[in-house]
Amino acid sequence: MNKKLIVIAGLAVFLAAGSSVAYATHAWGKYHWNLSTEDTLANPLKLGDNLTTANWESSLAGASDDWNDSVLKNQIVGGTSPDCDPTLGQVEVCNDAYGENGWLGIAQIWVYRGRDGHIAQGVVKVNDTYFNWPAYNSSAWRNLVVCQEVGHTFGLDHQDEIFSNANLGTCMDYTNDPDGTILGQLDNQHPNLHDYEMMETIYAHVNSTSSGPGNGNGNGGGNGKKPTGVGADINLNDPSAWGQAIKQDGEGNDSLYRRDLGNGLVLITHVIWEESVN
Repeated sequence: MNKKLIVIAGLAVFLAAGSSVAYATHAWGKYHWNLSTEDTLANPLKLGDNLTTANWESSLAGASDDWNDSVLKNQIVGGTSPDCDPTLGQVEVCNDAYGENGWLGIAQIWVYRGRDGHIAQGVVKVNDTYFNWPAYNSSAWRNLVVCQEVGHTFGLDHQDEIFSNANLGTCMDYTNDPDGTILGQLDNQHPNLHDYEMMETIYAHVNSTSSGPGNGNGNGGGNGKKPTGVGADINLNDPSAWGQAIKQDGEGNDSLYRRDLGNGLVLITHVIWEESVN
């Protein structure tokens, strides 16, 4: 099978491009929700379901269940934006036929600069234009992608960024063989123990929910008000709106972007391109 780029999106600071170290620390730098386990037991972080097909909804339900075995609890709720505009305090998850624009999927977070690095809101999109192609149109690909995308919005990086090496048995691993059946290897459709351990490290500290945005209820440091520059006036599907490229993927394509929106708010976009972009 030819190497295919997966729709894997992520959000913040990164490991060295092309790293092949298994089970390395894979937090996305300091970016995290301003939440503790206790907070999310009472009020789980909301995953807004704007998905339009049963296949995608099944994948999101599985990813939600998988990640609820970690210290950060989540809950699927009705989406608030069919156009996938961000919502303060939660992650909007969307699919659409975004066209042959080159990207398979993008994930974006809005974070506040400074010592805390708190995530205010997030968006995940998958491009049905490419997922309708036979190479990607399977439950294994959808499960891998949604599991990994959601993991990124919680603050996790990849465990590995090489498509052609052996699967690590985690959805936070690039692969050409998501369920492991083609090459007789580990299944990459779910988190593994190291992902859960990393989540414990990321959320080991307890932030006060009054110290910044992102407490899962839309009433963080912004007192429930949507921060300015959230993207309603920006075409977030257009790469020209993503800001400066700050990382390349293993294929040499720009894959991580940063845009300063002003007022201390930064937009981080991670993109994986369809193979023919190369």
